[in-house]
Amino acid sequence: MTKSSKIAVLTGEKTIELKEVEIPEINEDELLVKVEACGICGTDVHEYKGDPFNYIPIHLGHEGTGEIIKIGKNVTKDYYGKPLKVGDKIVTGLKPCGECDTCLNDPENLHLCENGAIYGLLPGEEHFLNGWFGEYIKINPNSVIFNVSDMDLDLRMLIEPAAVVVHAVEKAKEITNFKHHSNVVIQGCGPIGLLLLTLVRTMGVRNIIAVDGDKNRLALAKKLGAHWTVNIAESDDPVAEVKALTNGKGADFAFQCTGSPKAAAAIWKYVRRAGGMCELGFFVDNGEATYNPHLDICNKEIKVVGSWTYQSIDWIQACEFLKEAKQQNLPINEIITHRFDLADINEAMETNIRMDGVKLGIFL
Repeated sequence: MTKSSKIAVLTGEKTIELKEVEIPEINEDELLVKVEACGICGTDVHEYKGDPFNYIPIHLGHEGTGEIIKIGKNVTKDYYGKPLKVGDKIVTGLKPCGECDTCLNDPENLHLCENGAIYGLLPGEEHFLNGWFGEYIKINPNSVIFNVSDMDLDLRMLIEPAAVVVHAVEKAKEITNFKHHSNVVIQGCGPIGLLLLTLVRTMGVRNIIAVDGDKNRLALAKKLGAHWTVNIAESDDPVAEVKALTNGKGADFAFQCTGSPKAAAAIWKYVRRAGGMCELGFFVDNGEATYNPHLDICNKEIKVVGSWTYQSIDWIQACEFLKEAKQQNLPINEIITHRFDLADINEAMETNIRMDGVKLGIFL
């Protein structure tokens, strides 16, 4: 077996270097995984552009999947009890710290742990084999692992962002009751928005309105189940368009899926009186957004919920959602538009910054 691994390490702003690191012996509580693919997340791009988390140097990559090639004798099952063995395909989820106030006193919200461990977002040289942008990844003891051997590579690469949208819909269910005829706005047709749109469609909701400024993304939104699309780059009044499509009322519910403060300010205008909205677009601080407390909230009695990452159960539901989308012949794999080699990861990041395509991935 190979004794070293090429990994992609962010060493400076907009600088990822391929490094060769020695693979240590895997102990009885660890796994060694041969990476097959890893998607590029917006969080990776933010870190690449300016290191907002002060993580440099860091081995990035958290939307990854691969095959177990070595497994410690104490690692016998995944997080939900499914057996594990050499040759199985896995993904990794969020591991709460177990020590903070949330972990100790609020077990229903473990995803809000301030110190949770996510592979690919662990800074420092000691974690240079704990990211998915590399040939191999070492899985540490007591990690959150899911056996997804029954899914093809493209679907496996989409599980992590799919868990994000599953969690958002579960949060939305706390304040709304989706019906087949509900009018639902999805604002932002990047990977998260398109996955969320597809999820809502698999739930039977028909009247989905996709809002974006990119005609190619809107075309894909139609293929994935949007009944209508609104192109903000071509519309004189997108809000008026949405109201016209909903008999003058506005949407029953809206999901804000971009990291744009301008979009976050606009989302309120699409929602009808007594409607609701979910904000899931901001995983980094991109600035302030404005709203009118009277017109946007009080006068409408809008219900609002935020969504942050995911819980472990959301990963299981994400897998089922992706399988269901495929069963319904929704072209979910078309969200993956670009496939790069590991050696071309800087080019991949720059392509993402230019917003070319939708979901970009590193395939090994």
